[in-house]
Amino acid sequence: MDLSIDFLKFLATEIYTEVNPLLGTKKASIKYERGAGGDITMHIDLVAEKTMLKTLNDYSIDILLISEEMGEKYIGNKKKAIESQKVLIVDPVDGSNNAVRGIPYCSISIAHAEGKTIEDIEKAVVLDLSTKDIYWAEKGKGAFLNEKKIHVSNLGLSDNCFIELNFPKEKAFTYVEKLKPIIERFYRIRILGSSALTLCQVAKGSMEAFINLRDSNRLVDVAAGLLILKEANGQFFSLDGVETDQELSIDLKFPFVACNAKLEPFLRNELTTNY
Repeated sequence: MDLSIDFLKFLATEIYTEVNPLLGTKKASIKYERGAGGDITMHIDLVAEKTMLKTLNDYSIDILLISEEMGEKYIGNKKKAIESQKVLIVDPVDGSNNAVRGIPYCSISIAHAEGKTIEDIEKAVVLDLSTKDIYWAEKGKGAFLNEKKIHVSNLGLSDNCFIELNFPKEKAFTYVEKLKPIIERFYRIRILGSSALTLCQVAKGSMEAFINLRDSNRLVDVAAGLLILKEANGQFFSLDGVETDQELSIDLKFPFVACNAKLEPFLRNELTTNY
């Protein structure tokens, strides 16, 4: 079966149906062992992953699955999956800690690639678990929120720009000091808790930039949001200012910067010069 953008939306909606009633419940927060992505797996994560696997198996999908909880696993016919080089990169619940506490900022992130690197990602869906809004994109066709085309904002440093920062709490004050020349130029700062959803906020122009300094930031967190951002004419690059195009893997982790086109030169210069 072809993994069309409609199927990816359907898959996200199936996960939403099972997960949304768990938001903010004690049952959602029951802890199990550590997942392949490195975080402690909670009940809400297992429900989401179980639903995803059932749907993929029901529709006889042959693919390499890279998932937050189980890591890398071939679904369906392994030989066909290897030959096709089709990869599904999924975080069934991005922002699990928000989800279990009932904070309405969590999402489902699904990206589809045909190849071995980030540049081979061709389709992406991010579903907001609180509103059921779906952000989506196909390579070369633009980015959308539900059926409306979206685009990054056109705001520059002289405007009231919003930025999200994400960094390890252990060195929070060190990072704040290093980022002071950047922070001082922005109107408001946010720390929200779902990388996939924040990339979509930048993509639709609700936020102008997102700096994620966590070395533990995983591919599964950003694979879908990255394509959506790029298709909305946003910019995505590493802290040393280069484009990110690495091999798809559950072990791939990297800090990054996402922003609109107007802020790109300023952020690249500040981060490569001073960080």
